[in-house]
Amino acid sequence: MATLQVLVVDDEPGIRSGVVRILQNFTVGYPFMDEDFDFAVIEAGTGEQAIELLNSRPIDVVLLDNKLPGMDGIEVLEYINKQKYDLAVMMITSYASLDLAIRATKNGAYNFMPKPFTPQELRASIENVAKHLFLKRMTRKMQAEGKQIRFQFLSVLSHELKSPLNAVEGYLKMMQEKQLGDNIDSYATMIDRSLARLKGMRNLIMDLLDLTRIESGKKERRLRETELPAIARQAMDTMEPYAIQKNVKMTLQSKGNTTLLADADEMEIIFNNLVSNAVKYNKDNGQVNVLIEDQGKEILIRVSDTGIGMSKEDTQKIFEDFVRIKNQKTKEITGSGLGLSILKRMVEQYNGTIEVESEPDVGSTFTVRIPRQ
Repeated sequence: MATLQVLVVDDEPGIRSGVVRILQNFTVGYPFMDEDFDFAVIEAGTGEQAIELLNSRPIDVVLLDNKLPGMDGIEVLEYINKQKYDLAVMMITSYASLDLAIRATKNGAYNFMPKPFTPQELRASIENVAKHLFLKRMTRKMQAEGKQIRFQFLSVLSHELKSPLNAVEGYLKMMQEKQLGDNIDSYATMIDRSLARLKGMRNLIMDLLDLTRIESGKKERRLRETELPAIARQAMDTMEPYAIQKNVKMTLQSKGNTTLLADADEMEIIFNNLVSNAVKYNKDNGQVNVLIEDQGKEILIRVSDTGIGMSKEDTQKIFEDFVRIKNQKTKEITGSGLGLSILKRMVEQYNGTIEVESEPDVGSTFTVRIPRQ
């Protein structure tokens, strides 16, 4: 239970004590709120007292009369507006006029409530104010979190692009200065490493383009009956040269009706990611098994390998952007860290799920379930 601090500013003691009684034991709750609100009432008999209280403690809601001795309510409201306090103001007055309404609205008053008011009227108005305040604060919080997430994304992206550029620049300067002599063959290792870093950058850019298309919703989807084993076989053929180098054997098994109403390009991204990871993170002389199975209302895709595996902690974060498992076993394996996050987004576009089971030095199994539409 959270408590909202309500400041009632009125020169009539009866009004102030009435608000205290009405809001005592009153709570507000909505399904979208994590917790209900109750209310603590603070009293001020003048505008000056109200400003002292506003400057000395957090206030969430102000019930503000306009007819006050000394400073009137509009002057208090103008002060609140200038100070940009995070609160909501509701005017309570017996002498409402159009001019007052315009001036109050211009200065950010949320609502008007004429005096005298009944307990039901006050509770209904306070309920609306509490909801308005909650939504305003929640919106601001989400906007701030969104900015922070974008900043983190750009920071990581800058690092991922800067590192290979620095490496290639360094190798080129060494060659420009002919540090290893005039024979081009002396620079073969530097050239190979530069090409590898440039290849990594190109893969990262291609993954970013895929990610951008998914997030923007601009990618045109062409749904048609798609033979998933054919897509899987194509992904395996693409990885075959690398699999041969590591002597990794790949098998494909399909059971039942394995056609799915899907975009073939999207299915290709899913299988390419699953199969390439299974080969890249495998051991020499390892095994990759691909299973596509008709399970009635859904299609199951399971890719298992006999590779280096992951800890439980690593499996919980591998679907996040730019996450790569970095250790002694993976230091020679290149990747953008976006493949699995793109894969997960792609599966979710089909209302599907993806799970991973893994054990270090034993292997990993990725299981995708896609419901039939």
